[in-house]
Amino acid sequence: MMYTFFQNALIGVALVSVASAIVGTYVVARRMVAVTGGVTHASFAGLGFGFWAGWNPLLTALVAAVAAALGIEALTRRQVRQDTAIGVVWALGMAVGTIFIFLTPGYVPELTSFLFGNLLTITAADLWLCGAFLFVLVIVALLWHDVIISCAFDPDFARTRGLPVKLVNTAMTVLVAVCVVLTSRLIGIMLLLSLITLPQLAAERLTRRLRPMALLSCAISLAASLAGLLASYFWGIPASAAIVLLLLLAYLLSYVKCKM
Repeated sequence: MMYTFFQNALIGVALVSVASAIVGTYVVARRMVAVTGGVTHASFAGLGFGFWAGWNPLLTALVAAVAAALGIEALTRRQVRQDTAIGVVWALGMAVGTIFIFLTPGYVPELTSFLFGNLLTITAADLWLCGAFLFVLVIVALLWHDVIISCAFDPDFARTRGLPVKLVNTAMTVLVAVCVVLTSRLIGIMLLLSLITLPQLAAERLTRRLRPMALLSCAISLAASLAGLLASYFWGIPASAAIVLLLLLAYLLSYVKCKM
């Protein structure tokens, strides 16, 4: 008989693996990995504030991540170098988060889960939240795939067709930020970049087309995540670390295959 907490972990890792694979394909293709890293660490400000105020830290981290993503985009449009904007948001988020964590009375045990992940603590509410996000993500990807690609990779041509380039790119940036926070609930802030980048980098070595790349990323991410969770269950090792190692193995195998 399978325990409820392990069933939740299996469903949760499947949902987030697919969602992060889709979002990660967009991130890697647009070379937004550094931006995603900045948003990831900026969400720590919302996390700290949530613990200090006694609010749901997942929701406050989500607000901080979206604000950070929009802030980086706004600074970049104002002729600020993107790496400078990322550095400012990154440092501000970590500093503010650290202060709020310091001011929070007592020990904050949940903080470790957000930093390093704990798949076995996923609740039914987490599953509904992840499922709703994945549903929205799939709908967006299916209905507006061509529009998203045009606005992301050929904005001048998209403008000549009357497409709202700024709105589309901003909406995609927000989706990336939301995925960052939801993934951090499972694999942790410190390790989530691997789930958003490594499967896509492995898939990119095997195909250059975006749709096959997204599908292959989903397969790699899902396989590594489920295998890592099972390894954690049977061998008692951290699930997040096992998943990252398996994703690294998948990337190395794709590299070797391309060299053959």
